[in-house]
Amino acid sequence: MLTIFSTPKPFRGQFETIQTNAIQSWLSLRPACEVIIFGEEAGTAEFAARAGIRHITGVQRNEYGTPLVSSMFQIAQGAASHRLMCYVNCDIILMSDFLRAVQRLDRLERFLVVGRRHDLDLAGPLDFSDPAWESRLQHQVKTEGRLHGVSGIDYFAFPRGQFKDMPPFAIGRPGWDNWLIYHSRSLGMPVIDATRVVTAVHQNHDYSHHPEGEAGVWNGPERWRNRELMGGKDHAFSLDNVTHIITPGGLKPALTPRHLYFRARGEAVTRQRLRFSLKLFKALEGTLGAFKKMSGLAR
Repeated sequence: MLTIFSTPKPFRGQFETIQTNAIQSWLSLRPACEVIIFGEEAGTAEFAARAGIRHITGVQRNEYGTPLVSSMFQIAQGAASHRLMCYVNCDIILMSDFLRAVQRLDRLERFLVVGRRHDLDLAGPLDFSDPAWESRLQHQVKTEGRLHGVSGIDYFAFPRGQFKDMPPFAIGRPGWDNWLIYHSRSLGMPVIDATRVVTAVHQNHDYSHHPEGEAGVWNGPERWRNRELMGGKDHAFSLDNVTHIITPGGLKPALTPRHLYFRARGEAVTRQRLRFSLKLFKALEGTLGAFKKMSGLAR
């Protein structure tokens, strides 16, 4: 049905619990999904052996030792057993609503499914032997979770072979996820927001895995290289740039005023003949930003 792939951090401390929760949730999906994890980080091979999942090494890395998105996507698309694929960050718990949403799109030739995540503090390991684990977690998300903004994108479902010749982005650094949406839109693919029907749970964590902590992830040299590879901030598309949404009633065009605005703005970025209009969008946004600032001062 579906091949899920990811690359974990070292299985140490809180990340061992977080990543175990995430991967076990993927393995609990029905129909059963193929799960592939990449990399040579500490504990990865041992976890894969215990869980009975595929483990692939040899992903290319940059000079900082960070795995490259392009290498992982290339290898995964060649190794996957299923037509439908999904990259998921290794701190994201998926539930049965995710698979139901993706199954609706199997008839489409090309697409990219993305969605917002729910940030949640989890105290420890989940008990997947409990038949009520999913309903308990759904309740906890509703009462304690926080829906993340439109730029936090942690899962990407698509047909195998769709993404080729990707720039050598560093995984876990900003920019490459936004580029995927930009690239898909530039090729005229449907980009579909599944937030309304998928509860993807992001387990909150610190940044102890990076030697420079949070600053190293968000403001280090790999972040700026990713931005350069992305083509600059004009290509930083978000969930505002989707073309469709999945609702309980099915797949529908994204036609809210905000969606329509960003659809037009996105066309100005992706269509060379419309590039002239991008200055108009930026001028409008600058004016609105100045007005909001003045209004705030007035209050």
